[in-house]
Amino acid sequence: MNNGVMMQYFEWNLPNDGQLWKQLKEDAAHLQQKGITAVWIPPAYKASHQNDQGYSAYDLYDLGEFDQKGTVRTKYGTRQELKEMIEELHRHQINVYLDAVMNHKAGADYTEKFMTKEVNPEQREQDISEPYEIEGWTGFNFPGRGDKYSSFKWHWYHFSGTDYNEANQKKAIYEIVSDGKSWSKNVDRENGNYDYLMFADIDFDHPEVVKEMIHWGLWVSRELQLDGMRLDAIKHMNDQFIKHFLESIRANRGKQFYAVGEYWKNDKSSLETYLSHVDYKVDLFDVPLHFNLFQASRTGKNYNLQNLLKDTLVMNHPELAVTFIDNHDSQKNSSLESQVKDWFKPLAYGLILLMEKGYPCIFYGDYYGVSGKASPHRVILDILLETRQKYAYGEQKNYFDHPNTVGFVRLGDNTHPDSGLILLLSNGEDGDKIMNIGKKHKDETWHEITGNRPEEIKIDENGNGQFLVSGGKIAVWVKK
Repeated sequence: MNNGVMMQYFEWNLPNDGQLWKQLKEDAAHLQQKGITAVWIPPAYKASHQNDQGYSAYDLYDLGEFDQKGTVRTKYGTRQELKEMIEELHRHQINVYLDAVMNHKAGADYTEKFMTKEVNPEQREQDISEPYEIEGWTGFNFPGRGDKYSSFKWHWYHFSGTDYNEANQKKAIYEIVSDGKSWSKNVDRENGNYDYLMFADIDFDHPEVVKEMIHWGLWVSRELQLDGMRLDAIKHMNDQFIKHFLESIRANRGKQFYAVGEYWKNDKSSLETYLSHVDYKVDLFDVPLHFNLFQASRTGKNYNLQNLLKDTLVMNHPELAVTFIDNHDSQKNSSLESQVKDWFKPLAYGLILLMEKGYPCIFYGDYYGVSGKASPHRVILDILLETRQKYAYGEQKNYFDHPNTVGFVRLGDNTHPDSGLILLLSNGEDGDKIMNIGKKHKDETWHEITGNRPEEIKIDENGNGQFLVSGGKIAVWVKK
């Protein structure tokens, strides 16, 4: 898709009013006009309670249809509203990616007794108790749904671990003990083994589980006519299950079915290892780029902007990199808080929206605001989105040759007659660069479209111009 843009259409603090699906349906025409080509929607199924964002997943088949956990609708609305919203987005040529939370289950219907051993939270391969019986929340029979869509019921042996013993109210990381059961080996090695994250941890080495989860993936993709999925917490899940899961869905829905995984780790080599294990069949969020941007925003003029793209996914696997600034996990007061500072956000979004490589994702909080408070970034984001649609085409030539002033040229292409642009970013003083846009632009007048520079630049006979940027700002230059 030419210059596609994804939007994450939620933030952590949305009200529990059941209105999001209606809001997104009404917003479809506006999103299309702004150049949004796909939306990543939050977990759309029943969680352990109505106010949950969806990551405490209870019943993946309940899309806001059954009276369970004290509610029919989810935090975001009903099944009917969800389907109508997706139909409206499709009418406006916008793809829909569902947030798939498959690592764990929460809000069990009853407890069961089974054998476990406590493990060291910082070294999960290290036992800190002998095996003993606990009473854990692992029984799921979905009384409100019954057997509709799936007759599968969950028991302790479908999980690999849990974190609470009802018998003595003790919290710990309990590895479930049974013949042939252990933490998965095909997960991230943080904490020795990062299979366990939270709640009742699903065992993707269990054949019944694999069969059931693939059944759900095929069902929900057809039921909602999904175009793709955002895969939650994949560093905690058996990577071979993810590979098999996507193969199964694409065999049914077509090989264009999209997938992007959340592998939250600021380490390019770990991401590359994961990609090789899944045969490069899933995109990943560029977490190292996010942390470079976060660090740059905190460090100010002492950050060397020449390192902004260093050790990032977008520079090493551009075809598999989803570039983003912030999301629900990194935003203020979230579990992985690492929010890029406001002064730097226009620069960061200029980078990901106007560069040649990567699939950019805009965060709802940065466009619409957080907790009902309007975002200060919407005006610049609208300018950058329009610039991406009109001008951000052709080969890119980088000018990352100064610690405080960097930028690039997009040379334009023949399909978009006025395309081509100059981007400059400064984290220090006012800066300038002589940059070459190509001889075909000689004698043209270029101007800056974010409102940060009033000058006009004349391109010389060799295609050069001396382009300017204000200190701590972004400048985007295009043909007048």
